[in-house]
Amino acid sequence: MNRLATNFCGINFENPFVLAASPCTDELEMAKNGFRAGWSGAVLKTTHVESLVYEPVSPIICGYDFEDKKVVGLGNIDVLSKYPVNVVEERVKELKKEFPKKIVITSVAGTDRNTYHEVVKRLIAAGADAIECTTFCPQGHAGLKSGQGLSEDPLTVAQMTSWVKEAAGDIPVFIKFSGEVNQIDNSRAVKVARGDAVNISSVYKAILGIDLDTYVPYPSVDGKSTYAGFMGTATKPQCLQHVSEVAKKIDIPIIAGGGTTFWQDCIEAVLVGAGLIQICSAVMRNGFRIVEDLIDGCDTYLEERGISNLSELIGKSLPSIVGQDELNKGSRLVSSIKRDLCVKDDLCYISCRDGGHMAMELGDDRIPIVDEEKCAGCGLCLTVCQ
Repeated sequence: MNRLATNFCGINFENPFVLAASPCTDELEMAKNGFRAGWSGAVLKTTHVESLVYEPVSPIICGYDFEDKKVVGLGNIDVLSKYPVNVVEERVKELKKEFPKKIVITSVAGTDRNTYHEVVKRLIAAGADAIECTTFCPQGHAGLKSGQGLSEDPLTVAQMTSWVKEAAGDIPVFIKFSGEVNQIDNSRAVKVARGDAVNISSVYKAILGIDLDTYVPYPSVDGKSTYAGFMGTATKPQCLQHVSEVAKKIDIPIIAGGGTTFWQDCIEAVLVGAGLIQICSAVMRNGFRIVEDLIDGCDTYLEERGISNLSELIGKSLPSIVGQDELNKGSRLVSSIKRDLCVKDDLCYISCRDGGHMAMELGDDRIPIVDEEKCAGCGLCLTVCQ
């Protein structure tokens, strides 16, 4: 029994784990390696008509580190694939021939109805299983100023979705957003325009750091830089928020595309409403073989709980997500110290003293003593405890 088999928008995926459009999918052999490793699908990096000449810069990637943790987040200043549609359509044919059970999704860019139509029709003819369209890269304007994210205007999102869907016909169309825009309005626009699903990517415009010697932000391109798209583990909380908000208000299939690193992250995304998971940063950091851990972890979780298929968990957490006014104001928790487990690092004491409610003192043995009258049950001590 395949507990991870997923039907999304009428497409059968052997598991819910799909490589997102990224450098991981921009070379044919890399996409093949991803399929060989166990990924059920891949979104090839965003392509375009031959007349749109895109010249990538270098470098395009920088990491966001915290203390001893490398690449807690990842920033990139890339936009499109350097490969136009004539190259990508041949890759689609080869991938479908060699991996007929794998799902090949193509990400497309255009500037008007005609360019979207041309790219979409050619890729579908080549064998693409679905079409994805990103709305937050400066890949064209479609009525807006060049360089603006299309998803800043839901009406433009609806227009673009309708163009892509016109050309795609019965082939599913997924529309991808950044984390900075109104997810509800844009998801509603996609649904009205007959788009099949939304991809909540949680990519944010950001500056990841600045070289204190040159004063140039990272990554530096010949002494200049620009705003990066911030993604990775650090964006998971926002992704869960956005997915849940859309799932609660709009009846449309959802792809979670932000912050997933471990199998637990995948379960959480499904619990708030996602039916498919796209991953990019974790693969760029740790390689294609992380899919083995994702598959084993999720399958074991389902088996231990007697759940026959992952789809049974979709949206299970949504009833627990309520407004502030609906939370129980009558309960009060009080901190309690497990003396035999205390490592005497003072973290809970310091955080309570300077960031909580001054409800702790240190005993002669340096084990914290809680003043239950002062303790507000905020949870800060538990949060910082090693």
